[in-house]
Amino acid sequence: LEFRRVLFRSYYGGESDQFPFYRIPQQLIAGKDFQHVSAEAKLLYGLLLDRMDLSAKNGWHDKLGRIYIYFTLAEIQENLNRGHDKATKLLVELDTPNGCGLIERVKQGQGHPAKIYVKRLVFGAKSV
Repeated sequence: LEFRRVLFRSYYGGESDQFPFYRIPQQLIAGKDFQHVSAEAKLLYGLLLDRMDLSAKNGWHDKLGRIYIYFTLAEIQENLNRGHDKATKLLVELDTPNGCGLIERVKQGQGHPAKIYVKRLVFGAKSV
């Protein structure tokens, strides 16, 4: 492998606030319930959570008030730098009913992207 040489500097003061970050719940990383979920699927969940903000601002919600997102397979491939098969596998890993249930995809018909409902992590009466 050939790496491009990049100069990195240490952070000073509040400089770490200058970059946007993806949110991935700590329970998803450290929780025993999610040990079987791959690191790439957890990263994809963070990307999907990030897209939720945009969908909420655009008023994308169904008749029940649930927010949904559009995040195409092509976008997943581009964002994660993965091929079609791997991107599909990651979606299945997160999906309901065959995966861990962190998302639910609802097909919209030929030529239309699926609506994706990103699920909250809920433990007992407390949601994360």
